[in-house]
Amino acid sequence: MPALPLPPTALAFVALYGAGFVGARLGLPHAPPFAFLALRFAIAASLLVLLAKAFGAPWPRQAREWLHIATAGMLTVGIFSAGVFYSIALGMAPAASALIIALQPILIAIAAPTLLGERVGRQRWLGLLLGLAGVFLVLRQGVGADAAALLPGLLSVVALIGLSAGNLYQKFRCTTMHPFSGGAIQCAVCAAGCLLGALLYEEAPVAWTGEFLIALLWMAVVVSVGAVSLLVVLIRDGEVSRVAGLFFLVPVSAAICDWLLFGQQIGTSQWLGIAIAAGGVVLTNRR
Repeated sequence: MPALPLPPTALAFVALYGAGFVGARLGLPHAPPFAFLALRFAIAASLLVLLAKAFGAPWPRQAREWLHIATAGMLTVGIFSAGVFYSIALGMAPAASALIIALQPILIAIAAPTLLGERVGRQRWLGLLLGLAGVFLVLRQGVGADAAALLPGLLSVVALIGLSAGNLYQKFRCTTMHPFSGGAIQCAVCAAGCLLGALLYEEAPVAWTGEFLIALLWMAVVVSVGAVSLLVVLIRDGEVSRVAGLFFLVPVSAAICDWLLFGQQIGTSQWLGIAIAAGGVVLTNRR
């Protein structure tokens, strides 16, 4: 069967999720990570509740379903976001953190056959390796001494593990979750967790500047509501190892947004990396 183009939902997810790095870059100078994330998830949870009511989205009926959805959200959204935000706040270059997160499709490909019974054939493995090579070409200029920092690097690894485990758990335990009602539960749980972290570990106040408000609304509406809802749909309707391959394009999307909004130049080798990563994702999603 010929290769299928990436569906609009996949392309939209990549664009919106990659743009989240722009929000982090704008917002972190004005607020500590846990406080920023607590506000972001609280706003997103409120919006998702309104969307769930407007569209008549079903809510879980059993306590077990609520627990599974909350657990998947804490892993995929909460631990991932906190790890990345604190890693960048402690000095790791966003490119270095993104390169660590780009290992996620490889972890999924290793775990999916055993945990979910998904077959990862040679073609998909080739696509995953091409995607990783392309991401490295795109980000290698930003991976310098910061990548050797132990604590920020470990936090990015924690984010990687949370994202990978959360995607697998979501596919295994949350097959009937609606993106609006389930997303509201997940964002509410993450907001509570981040609020607790802010109260326990952070003292710096939030600077309510115009730049921070733009970043906050961007992360809450565009990323937490838009991109994460699309991710829920993609995981629910497809193979998790195939969806994971899209994460190779997320740092590429972030690099392009950085270029468009902040003038961060993209060299010849990076454009080559973008092409290679895109080819790898197409191979990964070829049926």
